[in-house]
Amino acid sequence: MKIFDKKVKIPKDVIWLVPGLRVKRWFALSVMGSVLAAIGATFVFKLEPLYYIVKIAKELFHVVPPEPIGALFILVGAVLFLLAWKKTNLSMMDVDDVNQLRKKDSMGEVLYRRMKLDHGPKIVAIGGGTGLSMLLRGIKKITNNITAVVTVGDDGGSSGRLREQMGVLPPGDIRNCIAALADDDDIVTKLFQYRFKTGQGLEGHSFGNLFITAMTAICGDMVSAIKESSKVLLIRGRVLPATCDDMKLYAKMEDDSIVRGESNIPEAGKKIMQLCCEPADCKPIPEVIEAINDADLIIMGPGSLYTSVISNFLVKDITRAIWHAKAKKIYVCNAMTQVGETDNYSVSDHVKTIFDHVRLDDVDDSNKNFFDAVLVNNSMPRNLAEKYEQAGSLPVEIDISELRRLGVEVVQRSLLEDNKEGLVRHNCSKVARAIYFWYKKAAKKK
Repeated sequence: MKIFDKKVKIPKDVIWLVPGLRVKRWFALSVMGSVLAAIGATFVFKLEPLYYIVKIAKELFHVVPPEPIGALFILVGAVLFLLAWKKTNLSMMDVDDVNQLRKKDSMGEVLYRRMKLDHGPKIVAIGGGTGLSMLLRGIKKITNNITAVVTVGDDGGSSGRLREQMGVLPPGDIRNCIAALADDDDIVTKLFQYRFKTGQGLEGHSFGNLFITAMTAICGDMVSAIKESSKVLLIRGRVLPATCDDMKLYAKMEDDSIVRGESNIPEAGKKIMQLCCEPADCKPIPEVIEAINDADLIIMGPGSLYTSVISNFLVKDITRAIWHAKAKKIYVCNAMTQVGETDNYSVSDHVKTIFDHVRLDDVDDSNKNFFDAVLVNNSMPRNLAEKYEQAGSLPVEIDISELRRLGVEVVQRSLLEDNKEGLVRHNCSKVARAIYFWYKKAAKKK
């Protein structure tokens, strides 16, 4: 079984003894039921098998000792029963479990993996863009109890065109999250992510975006469409939009100008002072608030600070629910500054910006922070690609003293993938591992 890409070797026979598989109890019950059914059949049909069995056994015992015969009968009976039981369970397993068996994992390993994931922590991941989908690919190795809350402020590319022409919520980030929670090797997932390169009206659109848009028309609303789309890919967990309202972002700049549209904000070339939305009172769907209230762990980011992360907090009821949630909360900071959004920002600048946007009149935030810790990358490629410097994107400075003054725990880890090109890409397993270990440590202090 793989946990964080490391192989945990458990003997294929011993694994059936692991508590919690919910197999041994049903196996014993099956045996008991079989015995009772056999005894009942002897009374109904008057077979009197005990008499004949004892009679035959006595004759055999004159030739062969009883112990080997008894052991042989037990062995043959157990093998036949287990074989039939295994085939029955295989036919009832879901597609993901069958795929794991095809990868030469034993049934015991598959059931053990599913048991561990089903009993994993309840995690709510909040964000958007490639950052959220990267995170989901990692945390699905920890638990099946995942709720991804996705921003719906996107107005560019395929999502923007569908939003304008079809009147639907932008499906792009939602599609990426659904694909991230599915089996990456599955052909249906590749189909979902396929982007048309030619064709009048089709060029630039992804199949998944069109599929979700069509499902919205069939189901009547985006939430139902997402649920049905998720069933196609048999995802772990669920994906929910932050709001079903037609949220449109705008930013107040340092020179008091207003820039409207998510795709226009980073292109303005001005320092962002405050992110806002229309309508100002966007409402979340009830499932989002329920998931936050019930969560063990809430993860925010990584992703574009304003347009992917803070945009979710503009839905005030989501912000309010996070403030009151009993879950452990962590923010995953970007490794590099983003041109047009976080130029020259340090980690503490990211944190302060979030704190400035989540203040509520009816919530007393004087005695606690919006999140408990911030996860930062502390290792950059030695051959950092020149294109970052040329674009004005720099490594985010980790100013620990200022973060401590803010009362936020700093978790430093090497979070990037190794590559020869000097590119900065988060490794989903490293990020998930760092978050999970912090969560387990923090939970013990409780």
